Amino acid sequence: MNDSLQNVRVRFAPSPTGYLHVGGARTAIFNWLWAKHNHGTFVVRVEDTDVERSTAESEKSLLQDLRWLGLEWDEGPDVDGEFGPYRQSDRMQTYRDYSERLINDGRAYPCFCREEDLEVKRKQAAAEGRAPQYDGSCRDLDSATIDARRAEGIPEVIRFRVPEGKVVFDDVVRGQVEMETSMVGDFVVLRSNSLPTYNFAATIDDHLMKISHVIRGEEHLSNTLRQILIYDALGAPHPRFVHVPLILAEDRSKLSKRHGASSVEELRAAGFLASAAFNYLVLLGWSHPQSEEVLTIEELISSFTIDRIGRAPAVFDRQKLVWMNGQHIRRLEPNEFYEHAAARLPGFVIDNYSESSCREIVAVLQDSVETLDDLDKLAAVFDPDVAYEEEAKEVLADPVATEVLDALRASLVDLGGDLTPETFKMVVKAVGKELGRKGKEVFFPIRAAVTGSIHGPDLSHICSIKGKDAVIASIDRVLS
Repeated sequence: MNDSLQNVRVRFAPSPTGYLHVGGARTAIFNWLWAKHNHGTFVVRVEDTDVERSTAESEKSLLQDLRWLGLEWDEGPDVDGEFGPYRQSDRMQTYRDYSERLINDGRAYPCFCREEDLEVKRKQAAAEGRAPQYDGSCRDLDSATIDARRAEGIPEVIRFRVPEGKVVFDDVVRGQVEMETSMVGDFVVLRSNSLPTYNFAATIDDHLMKISHVIRGEEHLSNTLRQILIYDALGAPHPRFVHVPLILAEDRSKLSKRHGASSVEELRAAGFLASAAFNYLVLLGWSHPQSEEVLTIEELISSFTIDRIGRAPAVFDRQKLVWMNGQHIRRLEPNEFYEHAAARLPGFVIDNYSESSCREIVAVLQDSVETLDDLDKLAAVFDPDVAYEEEAKEVLADPVATEVLDALRASLVDLGGDLTPETFKMVVKAVGKELGRKGKEVFFPIRAAVTGSIHGPDLSHICSIKGKDAVIASIDRVLS
């Protein structure tokens, strides 16, 4: 695929009826990257024609989640553009005008069939093993009959007149796709309440907004037949279609809330960085030319092409995401990481340490953090009243621990000045030499007494941050 296409215009068109699913987020990312790679335009269009389920709160949440991921748009509901408005609820007259055009061209017609009659026919078709398609009862009504039914006030919908034949198109992911038009009956484009159906509104909008590539989930593949028929009826070129694979849970089922991270909101709440979530979601269905995995936004923009999107379903591996998040955390400068971590620090840290000490604490923990949620547990070593793990209790029960801690306490009491990482190491070395002990015999009792654990971040920095008096108090607590 040409890496430098002209006039690339792509869109992400969510319905504001709920949260932003990770599958939708990946679709948005793919569109955004393709626009950025080609110096094109990324459009956000809110498809809110489902008036019963669409809410302003959901729209706000969706836009917030997109911005959290770093996806700023060039045109959208809150960014003026040449092809607005960008909410379908503000474009109703446009859909009505186009439905009239289709009627006048003989490509659509009014249908007065009652829903209860249609339901009976659908059930009969299913019982006979036939596809439940519209049978064309109103397809050839004359104008007099149409006028009479309207005069009676019978509700009507507008149906598209599906021609015989087949639709053939080239999908970037799936190659050449052929669909017989007999797969669908004459479908509705405008409902009885004058609201457009999804396929009609989306096609009209993509046409008028000059969308060059429609990048979306493969669950929309069946919609493409109807949409191309509408393009052809309007004599309009259709965009390039890119149907990306599904995202499945590790058990190969549909990814849902029970798997722990089905929405962007859940990822954010669980302590994942936006950069890591972005990076990971790109790799669900797309592969880097050199098989790199941990990538910056800039690296992804330069290397992203839609011809590297695969056909196989992608599996959401939470552990892989956790690993990748850790990689992104370790790439951050300490001050940058602090901006992410500060709000996650437990209360006892905020209450007992200055901001400069909090920054030191975060820097000490950074190499151990996989997600921001880890901070609460990892920061426990800085609690003045640490809880002792079982392994720590076993270490502290050994008479050697008492010997080491007695000697360390005496050395710290005699130490002048503040306790720095360097002076701590010097004191511990001297204690070991004095007692003729080294390694775990010395360090395990000290770490257990000060942190409540025999594992964790660099002990010299922990003790320096806690301070000499706090370390002595921890030793006294054990010795007493």
